Amino acid sequence: MNTFEAVKSRRAIKAFDSSHKMPDEDKNQLLSLAMLSPTAFNIQNWRYVVVSDRALRNKIKEAAWGQPQVTDASLLVILCADLMAWEKEPIRYWANASKDVQDFVIPAIEGYYKDKPQVQRDEAMRSCGIAAQTLMLSAKSMGYDSCPMDGFDFAAVAELIQLPSDHVIAMFVAIGKSVKAPWPRPGQLSFSDVVIDNQFYG
Repeated sequence: MNTFEAVKSRRAIKAFDSSHKMPDEDKNQLLSLAMLSPTAFNIQNWRYVVVSDRALRNKIKEAAWGQPQVTDASLLVILCADLMAWEKEPIRYWANASKDVQDFVIPAIEGYYKDKPQVQRDEAMRSCGIAAQTLMLSAKSMGYDSCPMDGFDFAAVAELIQLPSDHVIAMFVAIGKSVKAPWPRPGQLSFSDVVIDNQFYG
């Protein structure tokens, strides 16, 4: 499937085939593609928690108010981010760059993030949002469906997955085989409603 078709046909699926098992090859390909998602300064701050333990999935389902896609999807990915990735050996992110590039970029990373918790969190959410879309479009191109989710108790899920204190959860992405067609698109705003030419006007 080409990119345009994946974008047009991707929908949030709520009903998955609970008997379908995703091959490890497909799972690894999806996650490898997600790891190509862009991040500011290439800090790669996303972390993908792949929940395969059935008992843990059931507990997460309870924290997600019983939504069936948590347990029925073939793959459940909790997208998290390391808020402090910027200061954890940042040379790793530019290891293949020339020294002059490293000397320019590495200090800039610290200058951008240090003592700026809102910037750290904003970047975490941006990075995870981009990664989620990469996962969903890649899944669609491979013949899978997906559902982005933020309908859950974040604190409860953080405890269940033993989230480190310097990490944050952004969202879930459930991926699998759909067993029920989604509703028709419920209503798209017009192009002129959402595309602004240069400036907003009051």
